[in-house]
Amino acid sequence: MLGKVCLLTGGTRGIGRETARGLATLGATVVVTGRDRARTDETVRSLAAETGNPAITGLVADMSRQAEVVRLAADFRAAHPRLDVLVNNAGAIFETRETSADGIEMTWALNHLAPFRLVHELRDLIVASAPARVVTVASAAHRIARIDFDDLEGARRYGAWTAYGQSKLANILFTVELARQFQGTRVTANAVHPGFVASNFGLEGQRPAWMQMGWQFLRLFARSPEAGAQTSIYLASSPDVEGISGMYFADRKPATTNGAARDLGTARRLWVVSAAQCGLDGAITA
Repeated sequence: MLGKVCLLTGGTRGIGRETARGLATLGATVVVTGRDRARTDETVRSLAAETGNPAITGLVADMSRQAEVVRLAADFRAAHPRLDVLVNNAGAIFETRETSADGIEMTWALNHLAPFRLVHELRDLIVASAPARVVTVASAAHRIARIDFDDLEGARRYGAWTAYGQSKLANILFTVELARQFQGTRVTANAVHPGFVASNFGLEGQRPAWMQMGWQFLRLFARSPEAGAQTSIYLASSPDVEGISGMYFADRKPATTNGAARDLGTARRLWVVSAAQCGLDGAITA
């Protein structure tokens, strides 16, 4: 990965941090994003010391806010003339329904619209850097989900796992449509299931005591963040997947999805709806 520039969202802890570490160890120039300046700076310092790679920097943005995603992309462009690998890793689950500064339900805003908008803002740079890769962290939770176009943001009925599963299904459908649009550009797009990982996922913020206890118990059966990051690192760096696009991987191998994740009509419709939600009015459809 020497000479390759990688941008990784949600890179200050858990799977994201371990993915950044893995890519830095391989010699890549790594840019990690985080919400908090102090934590982001600490992550950069620690990873540089741990890997011996000084080419690690950080950018700060609240990925749930569209304006900050746009600013993040501009800040990245100002510092880097190319982007070889984009890893869309930032994500969360919200026990109660919350809305972003843009008035969008937080799960949908952070887990789906953020990577959608970031790719739009950096698309020409990614294509100009080809061969390049876009890796999006999804989840097996997509198997319980469907895209509810009549209530995408859970305004009528909200459930944490329903919203999360829908957002992870959206990640895969986004990947499918993005791969179609990238045909002929030498840019690939793939999605990844990291497995159930013992990270801080589900433990942050104001969670009910029962949820905190449940996550702590389930963590006993989880894999380490380092193990969870391996498939993201593989998709970002391995020559084995050169030219492979529009796939869903788990444990460094192609994996099956539910039928909804393979529906090309739904993928296309979701793209158009997402563009409208971002105020792009279809500007990024091919």
